[in-house]
Amino acid sequence: MKESLNYNREERKIPLFKIYWDEDDVNMPNHVIRSGVYWTVGAETATFEKMISEYIGTKHCLVYNSGTSALHAALAAHNIGPGDEVIVPSFTFIATANSVLFVGATPVFADIEEKTYGLDPSDVERKITSKTKAIIPVHYGGCGCRIEDLRSLAKAHNLLLIEDAAEAMGAMVGNKKIGTFGQSAILSFCQNKIITTGEGGAVVTDSDEIYEKLKLFRSHGRLETGNYFATSEYMDYVSLGYNFRLPSILAALGIAQIKKIEAIIKLRRQNAEYYEKSLSKIERVVIPKVPDDYFQVYQMFNVRITGKLETRDKLMAYLGEHGVASRVHFYPVHLTKFYRDKFGHKPGELPTTEKVSKQIITLPMYPDLNKEDINYIVSQISAFFNNVRE
Repeated sequence: MKESLNYNREERKIPLFKIYWDEDDVNMPNHVIRSGVYWTVGAETATFEKMISEYIGTKHCLVYNSGTSALHAALAAHNIGPGDEVIVPSFTFIATANSVLFVGATPVFADIEEKTYGLDPSDVERKITSKTKAIIPVHYGGCGCRIEDLRSLAKAHNLLLIEDAAEAMGAMVGNKKIGTFGQSAILSFCQNKIITTGEGGAVVTDSDEIYEKLKLFRSHGRLETGNYFATSEYMDYVSLGYNFRLPSILAALGIAQIKKIEAIIKLRRQNAEYYEKSLSKIERVVIPKVPDDYFQVYQMFNVRITGKLETRDKLMAYLGEHGVASRVHFYPVHLTKFYRDKFGHKPGELPTTEKVSKQIITLPMYPDLNKEDINYIVSQISAFFNNVRE
């Protein structure tokens, strides 16, 4: 692309992500700060939760200080514990598997399929045993997995389905929002997600019973009848719980962010469409095709690089030298030192996961990414492949 010749590579820095914000994101938390009270457990928390549940389409929502805390709480609320097995992907952030260990259960890794990079229902079925209690499908990078098939599988085997939708707030399969297919689902508001509170997460569910358990787990097992910080009333502690609350300051930021979610998603989808058109002429770059009837929100923009592993890694190094950030999302969890040492996992156990992980590359994606920057990124990828020899 001739456009790339006009760029000074020393000056151009394109990060992997940038946060989309406006003055509302500054003013909402500032209002809570200036109030001088209830920087935690303020009215903003309940408002943010209501906005999330209405957006996703569930009866209940509880916000937490991270998506990891949310998943930990969801597993505990569903009484998953020692002796139970939970089927998870290895092609995910490590918290998906770690949260199973947090409650004393055992994560069992199943392979992914290559269309959505979500759990492969056929491999999930092969991994089901008499100890299996739940399946945690991950909606990878903003695209729904084969959630309908996994829901049918869970129902047939009387298993819980807890969706890890950390990367997919706003995504849909058919006319249903991701997060409404299982008994519960978790969201993440970490800084690189669709909307962000810096750190934060949520559990959404239609179950009154699970909702009550989630409240206890979030705040020390305390049976709260009101704002703990605004009353002298004694509130009893009826179960083990943690301090997983999201501060009101951050909930206020969440309110400002969720008001913009449709605009954010629209911009991400426009950037993805331009990326796809621009990259389509580079043979070695494989662009995943979103299944029909799926609504992808592009929390990440991922492509696969065919050929040797060294080629993908050299491309990443080349991009970095030319001011373009990139990353691998994700290296297989089952092959991390911790999981190899603890469970004896070895290469070759999950062939599709391992193959995709060796080819995947995440390119910059954020609402403010402009066509000029995308042109530059694509021109650098093209230049690399014009000169690479395997």
